Amino acid sequence: MSELLSLRRMARRLGVTQQWLWDQADAAAIPFLKAGNRYLFNAAAVADFLAAKATQTRQEVGDDQ
Repeated sequence: MSELLSLRRMARRLGVTQQWLWDQADAAAIPFLKAGNRYLFNAAAVADFLAAKATQTRQEVGDDQ
């Protein structure tokens, strides 16, 4: 079963501020679930998403060189 983390716990796990994570979620730039006024994050889905973004960024930087 997938682990769902609160905004606070996910931010701590990622090493980012809660505000940054909230901004990313609010802009739909990172996968999340909203339950009432709570933001919940599937830790595996966020890790996969960020890994894919990092790969995409590396490829774009490589194309510019």
